[in-house]
Amino acid sequence: MKITSVETYPVDRYLFVKVHTDEGITGYGEAGAWGHLEATEAAIRLKFGPYLVGKNPLLIEHHWQTMYRTGHFRGAAIMAGISAIDIALWDIAGKHFGVPVYQLLGGKVRDKARVYYHVFGSTREELVSGVKAAKEAGFTAVGHLTPFLDEDRSVPYYKSHSEKMADAIDAVRMYREAAGNEVDLCIEIHRRLTPAEAVVLAQGIAEFHPMFYEDPILPEHYDAMGLVANQITVPIATGERFQTIHEFDMLLKRGAVQYIRPDVCLAGGITHTKKIAALAEASYVGVVPHNPLGPISTAACLQIAACAPNFAIQEYPTGEHEFPEECDGQRADCG
Repeated sequence: MKITSVETYPVDRYLFVKVHTDEGITGYGEAGAWGHLEATEAAIRLKFGPYLVGKNPLLIEHHWQTMYRTGHFRGAAIMAGISAIDIALWDIAGKHFGVPVYQLLGGKVRDKARVYYHVFGSTREELVSGVKAAKEAGFTAVGHLTPFLDEDRSVPYYKSHSEKMADAIDAVRMYREAAGNEVDLCIEIHRRLTPAEAVVLAQGIAEFHPMFYEDPILPEHYDAMGLVANQITVPIATGERFQTIHEFDMLLKRGAVQYIRPDVCLAGGITHTKKIAALAEASYVGVVPHNPLGPISTAACLQIAACAPNFAIQEYPTGEHEFPEECDGQRADCG
């Protein structure tokens, strides 16, 4: 079997990849370098696509290593392209052998994957209503719950430290009262705090027992994240911006994370995400795949969820992140 062509489909904020073979098997992938998809598409169209034509699509690890190692520079745009192609090649492999991709990764360790619901709103009252609606719909966890969601990003910086912390803690209290103890809260900070603020806020919301505290600070400074983690009791979740196993390794070595958040459409596709999950397993750290994208991303994440022993819960795009039937008037069906 040989690859005959590689096509890209930019649709709204999504970028899909379609890999064709001479046996009529087609594989689909999705890229996740949000805001830089034009660069990712160019990398696929000008570099990775021409390399793949004429190659055996089942040599997935070989192609991954070649795409990863042959360029002088990488970054998010390049890694998103590698990820999209990797997902498409696994799709081809599963179709070729007539089995789910997770079967090729060692087989499933569970029959179901727990997911958490995205709650959106412009006010805390709307978020509270969203939490209640998710609970009534049967979800056992809710996420995208930001204590600062109804404020412009600049507003909290003009509050006193005491007011800023008190308001945020009160928001989490409202979410917990709406959810009860039957529903887990996944608190999303979106990297907007300093390490000192992150420690104070985590200590203030600990009584509400969040499942995790996501991206309290910018993740690039591994020591700073470790400093926060070592002073709080609320589990930290981070990693959605990371692209390689080495970045996750730096966090894990510092005890800076309790739930890693690899994005399968950015962190090297299924091939690399499975390795990242295995690395985390050695540190007793759970995996919560990042997934605010389209249906191919969700399908790829679920392959990891099925076979990774340390999978914890799956982000599921709903509300504003739910994939539409049409984007900018285009049918979102990759042709």
